[in-house]
Amino acid sequence: MNKEFNKGLLLAGFGSFWWGFFGVIYFKHIAYIGHIELVVHRCLWTTFTLILTTFFFSKWNIFFKIVKNKSNLFYLFISGFLIFINWGVWIYAIATNRIIDASFGYFIMPILSIMLGYLFFKEKVNKKRLFSILLVILSILFLIFASIKSLPWVGLIVALSWGFYNLVRKKINVDTDIGLLIESLFILPFALLAFYFIASNGYNDFQLSDPSMMLFIYLAGPMTVIPLFLYVRGVEICGLGPTGMIFYITPTFQFFIRVFLLQRAFFNNKIS
Repeated sequence: MNKEFNKGLLLAGFGSFWWGFFGVIYFKHIAYIGHIELVVHRCLWTTFTLILTTFFFSKWNIFFKIVKNKSNLFYLFISGFLIFINWGVWIYAIATNRIIDASFGYFIMPILSIMLGYLFFKEKVNKKRLFSILLVILSILFLIFASIKSLPWVGLIVALSWGFYNLVRKKINVDTDIGLLIESLFILPFALLAFYFIASNGYNDFQLSDPSMMLFIYLAGPMTVIPLFLYVRGVEICGLGPTGMIFYITPTFQFFIRVFLLQRAFFNNKIS
């Protein structure tokens, strides 16, 4: 039992590190194509990557078994909607130099996960965790009342969408990668429609005449699938509370990258 639990923590930890380090560097580097097109490509190539892995691991029988269950489809539709919101707001934050705003959301998300784990799965909450939840609530209220004009909406949306996404995924027992594929397929029609409008108006940077650029943009798929698979699998094994605490790796690395690599001190950043 402890060995499996430790495995879950390791998976969640590596997924968190990937988001906080590799994910920020990659998406920041490619953000020049515009955050809307980047979100579209992230959806498109995540779906394509998951289709390839499903073929490679011969999991289509599992896929069809899951889609026959209406309850699973309902929960995966909700989780797909939540992860789409999270992707969109997070990439917006990266593209507009609001990484610290996003990291604020990921700093409060673990405490939100502990609270959700207690409310929905009766996971144990000791006095220290209750105190942590209270501190997060007070910090949010302080930011809101300190200046109405600087409501930390980026951080709040990032935290709530990701926290409730993990809650929904924890409620259903489906293969992690197949669940991700079904979520992506729910998002795919909207992504294709958005890409059509972008391309028809000549705003797309994705060009068939530039194979190197195509390959680099395609990497948005694996860069999404790998850490998402690792972390969600960790949640399934360990629960929301333990993996929520491990997730502090993500905002910590985001914070240091923004402060030291992208040369912007925390005290000069205004959360808005």
